[in-house]
Amino acid sequence: MTSPVYLNPSGPPETVLPSESDELLELVDKFLAGDQKDRIALAKIVATAPSSPVVWSIYGQCATETIERYAAYRVGYHRGLDALRANGWKGSGIVRWQEESNRGFLLCLLGLAVAAKQIGENNEAERCELFLLQLDPSGVPANDRLLVS
Repeated sequence: MTSPVYLNPSGPPETVLPSESDELLELVDKFLAGDQKDRIALAKIVATAPSSPVVWSIYGQCATETIERYAAYRVGYHRGLDALRANGWKGSGIVRWQEESNRGFLLCLLGLAVAAKQIGENNEAERCELFLLQLDPSGVPANDRLLVS
């Protein structure tokens, strides 16, 4: 038996993640303004908010090894999926880049695509790139891409 498909005239549903706390954002801003090679400071930020895709995206961007970037982005991607589901996302729909609170998750997904390609996991890279386009068909602006490529 097939399930009915209900078309929504306003398009697919959109999900916006809640903003991170001001305290966490201050820690992140302070870290980014300082020595981004300070692994102890970075670890403290991650320990402060291990479920935050934002901190994992920063960890991935500051990682010195490809496999470390891959692991950080994968954790952030999964923490982001958890956050999306907790905020009403049902496995499909729009998660726009223009919503600043969505960017940590989307950066993790983008970073995972890049790192997967770098380690030769091309199928994973393609899945991540397709998922990014499905989540926000307008794409990630070129000037907002990762620090590493």
